[in-house]
Amino acid sequence: MKTFLKQLVVFKSLLKTFVLPLIIIGVLFSCTKNYHTSKNVPPGQAKKATGAKSAKQYAPGQRKKH
Repeated sequence: MKTFLKQLVVFKSLLKTFVLPLIIIGVLFSCTKNYHTSKNVPPGQAKKATGAKSAKQYAPGQRKKH
């Protein structure tokens, strides 16, 4: 019976040090938004996906040369 209690204490300490932090990290990283815009998306649609105010940065012909 004493060995079982020792194993239970060891299991609880392992749970606190390894499993719980991994679960917390997993929950935090699953809540992020990932926007993937490809070259084939029109500038207005890329603007909508990222929430930008202007579509100029997504339109290659509208970029300043200098």
